[in-house]
Amino acid sequence: MHDPLPLLRGIHFPRIARKRLDTLQVNLGYRCNQQCLHCHVNASPKRTETMDAETAASVVEFVRASGVTALDLTGGAPEMNPRFRYLVESAVKLGVKVIDRCNLTILEEPGYEDLARFLAEYRVEVVASLPCYLEENVDAQRGKGVFDASLKALHRLNRLGYGRPDSGLILNLVYNPQGAVLPPPQIELENAYKRELEGRHGIVFNRLYTLANMPIRRFGSTLIGRGRFEEYMTLLRNSHNSKNLENVMCRSLISVDWQGYVYDCDFNQMLGLPLGAGAMTRLRLHEVLSLGFEGQPIAVAGHCYGCTAGAGSSCGGALQSRADA
Repeated sequence: MHDPLPLLRGIHFPRIARKRLDTLQVNLGYRCNQQCLHCHVNASPKRTETMDAETAASVVEFVRASGVTALDLTGGAPEMNPRFRYLVESAVKLGVKVIDRCNLTILEEPGYEDLARFLAEYRVEVVASLPCYLEENVDAQRGKGVFDASLKALHRLNRLGYGRPDSGLILNLVYNPQGAVLPPPQIELENAYKRELEGRHGIVFNRLYTLANMPIRRFGSTLIGRGRFEEYMTLLRNSHNSKNLENVMCRSLISVDWQGYVYDCDFNQMLGLPLGAGAMTRLRLHEVLSLGFEGQPIAVAGHCYGCTAGAGSSCGGALQSRADA
């Protein structure tokens, strides 16, 4: 596999600093029931890295002591970690919103039949990957049968109230482009998703998030292998929108890996870039509990243009409306 980090380090990106910390994003491990080309963590069914009970307890302690308002659980498939439900239950008891970054198909796997009901019981916000509303496009990117399994999972969530008006159960979908291109305007694509999914399949949801593919790990390596890395980086840099610097996710979020090490964002985690610009050593979650985050510099490199290109890209989708982009 090709390593994009040496190339990314040589690309200048504007300096940015933190605002108030409000979200703790936690990667529970790299094990997943799928293996997707665009996956920036190289997740797959063969991966064995998984957060242990001690580290999960340190996550709960940080949530309790830090005053964050959201716990964002990701992976791999975070639900495959035995500590997933403990983290959800603990955070909800502390009055913190929980977000589950779900690939949908996990809800249809043997042994996870009650997972959707658990998510609804604890009113977990589901952010679900669905790269297209057409079967051929989804299966081309994620594997044969993924679209059908995803529809079954969406119907399961809808029956529990997810995505329906006034239920309070939030279901947001995520779109990733299929290649080295930027996402289309988010609101226009959201309207198309809602029209097609409800019209063809009777499925409803709240919002669609459009995310750019990041030139790191599996996707970055593929770009290098195909001789398209520089082309994609040129696209990202030429599409840079300085307005997006105000709201990039790393300004109000920190990312924790399955071992408890802390990073400025999930992408920096995958590149092994320690928390803070110029930092030489990695810190664990319990070591940063007493740190003041606001105003601290953020580690940046060329991949950060993936978050500022065009309308912007973040864990909450586009950063700018089409009119502002």
